[in-house]
Amino acid sequence: MTASPKPTDEISHPSGLLAYDALLGDQDSGSIISDVKFTADTRTDFYDRSLTSRRYALVGVACSSIFSCSCIVAGIVTLTNHGVFGVTVINVPPINFGEVQLDLRKEILALAFNLIITLCTESVGFVHNISLRSALASESRLRFNTNLRLLTAARGWRNPNGALFNSISAFLLIISYSSTSLVLCFDIQSPPVSPQYAMEVIIDIALGGLPLLVLGVALLLQVMIALSGMRAVKILTWSSSPFDLTAALVHHKQLTPATFRCMRCVSALDVHGDPARPSETQPSAWHAHPSIRKVVISLWGITAACAGWAALVMYLWGKYVGDRSGFSSPVALTAQTWSFIPNSLNGSFNYIQYAMPDLGIQWWIMVFVNVAVIQGPLTFGLHCSELIVNVTRDERQWRCATGRKGLKTTTNPVKAIFTHPICLVLFVAKPFLHWMFGLSFIISNPAGNGTLISLDIGMLTAQIWNLCIALFILACFFTFVALRRPRGPQPAAYGHVQTLANLVDEWSPVMWWGHKEDGIPYCHAGTSDHPLPDVKMDCVYAGSGAGSLRERGTISTSG
Repeated sequence: MTASPKPTDEISHPSGLLAYDALLGDQDSGSIISDVKFTADTRTDFYDRSLTSRRYALVGVACSSIFSCSCIVAGIVTLTNHGVFGVTVINVPPINFGEVQLDLRKEILALAFNLIITLCTESVGFVHNISLRSALASESRLRFNTNLRLLTAARGWRNPNGALFNSISAFLLIISYSSTSLVLCFDIQSPPVSPQYAMEVIIDIALGGLPLLVLGVALLLQVMIALSGMRAVKILTWSSSPFDLTAALVHHKQLTPATFRCMRCVSALDVHGDPARPSETQPSAWHAHPSIRKVVISLWGITAACAGWAALVMYLWGKYVGDRSGFSSPVALTAQTWSFIPNSLNGSFNYIQYAMPDLGIQWWIMVFVNVAVIQGPLTFGLHCSELIVNVTRDERQWRCATGRKGLKTTTNPVKAIFTHPICLVLFVAKPFLHWMFGLSFIISNPAGNGTLISLDIGMLTAQIWNLCIALFILACFFTFVALRRPRGPQPAAYGHVQTLANLVDEWSPVMWWGHKEDGIPYCHAGTSDHPLPDVKMDCVYAGSGAGSLRERGTISTSG
């Protein structure tokens, strides 16, 4: 979609993106040459406002609203009919007490719940991310296309994209997944005593009324915050592509390309715009984006904490085994008792547990606090991992500019999840790891004839180690992705908008990057709407109009 070259009301909007002169204050330390010459031609008006992405996002938000309202209604009906500790039996074929498929069916439903929560929070998160990106740019603080959504805030306590509401959103995100761990339970149905049914006990899967209500409220509040943030700022483009964002800023003269930096990557922003030779390898995301390091370190910290948790459970089990209080299970952790899904019917697994003293509302609150405190780091770590995924996706898109098919500036946010392997890994990991946490930290909340009987918290040793192994694999994977250095002379950008503005000198729906112009003593590399030859590794590049640099500075490589 082509933007009109005529001024629009978006430019005059008071919360719109500010001019690049103001953007210099909070950008990376590389200064911009004052006598910049705008080299991009009139094709810079081509950028996608991505109204399709907006439709997808709003449909996702609408579905999230419907699901949250359904949870609220179901929770209120359950609480009205059965009280605070009431449950609603799911209409599925009943399972006899001796059937071993009982736990498996419950866990499949739990995994489905986690998947639904992931879909809802991702839809809401997309809207929040787009509005936050525009809000940061309007405050001259936008550097990268991708940011840590809940740890990066706009100014102002009342701003829906500000620190206060971001903190609330983070808390609600944790509560959403924590509630999912508490929603499902077993309901023991005892038929009237008669000669025919004297010994028969039927167990159904049920939904807890209070956790269901809390889940619905948490999701609905996230939707409201995201929509408020969307209305609080003017959004030039809904596209998740860094090229649509950069082109929009350049077109509206809110970002000015710097000259003489056609061979400078994002990590060279603190280097003056001197000529540079092409480099055979580019810096990794670890070195290019400062927040990437914090995310990788946090993932390893969560993995270590999970291992420490498993070790603590094993120590406590060994200390209290045989205690008549029932704090420790009588079964030791062996290869025979190690399993992926525990069998709660016979209790043949290693665990420790403690029970809430009573069924008062205050103990419900204590259960929520217990789950949220332990599950919170996992939820937050997976959220922060989005930064690695999205920054890598942005760089992968940019490196298509040297491929046979070229770089397509527009992207489909839904298609990107399933076509980019790293995006797909994180999308699957979120519900799966939260489900694995639910297997490790179980809330035994059995109900009898529609009312909860007790609230017991159990920590299962084998399942905690399973979660630790999965986190270790995930941390290794993202560490490899963050440290991987792209090959080739094309300067790395990782979605940094100023770097992309410097490297792209001609905008079109499909672009190629390469050698554009020979010069003495400096050559020029840039983009075009047709394939370009490879850059010359033995030449020095400084961009078009680099004759004024003949007497300046030193020559370096692009990395």
